[in-house]
Amino acid sequence: MRIMKGKSSNPTYHVIQDVRRNGKRSTEIIENLGSASEICEKYHVSDADAWAADYIKRKREEAASKDHKVLVSYNTSAVIDKDKRLSFNAGYLFLQQIYYQLGLPSICRKIKKENSFEYDLDNILSRLIYGRILFPSSKLSCYEQSQKLIEEPQFDLHQVYRALTTLSENSDMIQAELYKRSKKLVKRNTGVLFYDCTNYFFEMEHEGGLKQYGPSKEHRPNPIVQMGLFMDKSGIPLAFCINPGNQNEQLSLKPLEQQIMRDFELSKFIVCTDAGLSSDANRKFNNYGERNFITTQSLKKLRADLKDWCLDPKGWELEGSKKKYDISGLDDTPENRKKIFYKQKLIEGYDEERDITFDQTIIVTYSLKYKEYQQTVRSRQIERAKKLIEKPSSADKRSQNDAKRFIKKTPFTNDGEIANRAMYELDEASIADEARYDGFYAVCTNLDDDPADIAKINHDRWEIEESFRIMKSEFEARPVYLQRDDRIEAHFLTCFIALMIYRILEKKLGDKYTCEEIIKTLREMDMRKVGEHGYIPSYTRTQLTDSLHENVGFRTDYELITPKSMAGIIRRTKGL
Repeated sequence: MRIMKGKSSNPTYHVIQDVRRNGKRSTEIIENLGSASEICEKYHVSDADAWAADYIKRKREEAASKDHKVLVSYNTSAVIDKDKRLSFNAGYLFLQQIYYQLGLPSICRKIKKENSFEYDLDNILSRLIYGRILFPSSKLSCYEQSQKLIEEPQFDLHQVYRALTTLSENSDMIQAELYKRSKKLVKRNTGVLFYDCTNYFFEMEHEGGLKQYGPSKEHRPNPIVQMGLFMDKSGIPLAFCINPGNQNEQLSLKPLEQQIMRDFELSKFIVCTDAGLSSDANRKFNNYGERNFITTQSLKKLRADLKDWCLDPKGWELEGSKKKYDISGLDDTPENRKKIFYKQKLIEGYDEERDITFDQTIIVTYSLKYKEYQQTVRSRQIERAKKLIEKPSSADKRSQNDAKRFIKKTPFTNDGEIANRAMYELDEASIADEARYDGFYAVCTNLDDDPADIAKINHDRWEIEESFRIMKSEFEARPVYLQRDDRIEAHFLTCFIALMIYRILEKKLGDKYTCEEIIKTLREMDMRKVGEHGYIPSYTRTQLTDSLHENVGFRTDYELITPKSMAGIIRRTKGL
């Protein structure tokens, strides 16, 4: 094993080793170390040659220390030491490598240089992030769970809460720095930005500050806080904001977008949102300069003439065909179920604030497959509505997508007095009216691109919805137990960074595994410490663990890893 160095003015360094294939001697690259300038910048050194020489020396020592047999003796009558931890999680090491590659330790050093505090911000932030992915819980529990990691935490619990205030104060800077540094780690496609909002509830009843009563996504009677999230087309989180739970979510888009343009130096992009964020103000804001928009359009909320045009079965087109189709005569065949028909119409408008024209194109699509999906969903909701009719006390409160919208309530009396009784039945008219829209889907845009391309961009919005699902389910970002606004903001900052690190790991693995598989595997990658001899893996080796090891360039699945080898693995995760 040795270093191979390029011959340019800014040479590239590789680790190579000798191999024999088909009886012939050859060499292969086993690790790319980067160019001289990249090494100096990444590891804060001035001499790339000296760093490379020291690096290969450590690699040889690690390799030499691995290959030997160890005999360990146990006593069947001896009890283990009291209060001594013997099992440690090694899954965090795969997260730690990305944490360091994103430059978070140097960001923490920068913050500490500009502030006066004694605690180790880097150590606290990293444990909050690893804990959010591996053992999501309260800050107290996260502190306790951090002792499960091979590297013990170097801070006290009270310092965690102080660090949350510091993180909140530097949230915008951290987001901007992460974006700049992540571009060196993964390919980021910021030509299309997806934006969405959700809310998180608190395990308390009193409101105040960011915690306000508002329309909860989970329909819970608790104060909530609103989170807005931008994600690029690569599926990597870009920026987020936290707003009071009673704020109209449409108002959250513009300020965060202005922050991105200012701090991230982005000016040319397409903003893609759902119907809930498609106000005229947001559309007009992105009808300026090199910004554009694609937004889901509710057919039910269109004016009558546009609604009739959308639902008209004639005049539909198909990609790659010049023919006009009548969708009312479509046979439900496997071939037709694969087709997506579309038509488009220019909607002329005017932006009074800028005194310019504001034209939009509405693109409506029709799919037999989507029609079947909507019919299936509604049939299940109708069945739930029938059951609710049997319990009138629970049949009154309803929302836009609730099964209760299909229940008709008719107050009645026997003597003409004020009605204090009601009859509940299925609202057949409401069901029939909703069925008119089965199979249809519409977007509005100011782009002149091909309708099929615009529809494909909008289809990718599912990834931002998946990101919210990961934070709520796998990362257990809710309920929130914190009281102070600054600590609430810092909590979501750690969730945001955890999501970014996870998404980058997911991309490096090639999107071969589900979120549940990856996180479950990381959580179960425990190592048992065997006295002074080292660590023995106590997890199951799988194709996924092999992929994780191949991605990072080290292995934790040897029969025994000596303390020296483990120290080398830890150094590698930190780029040392």
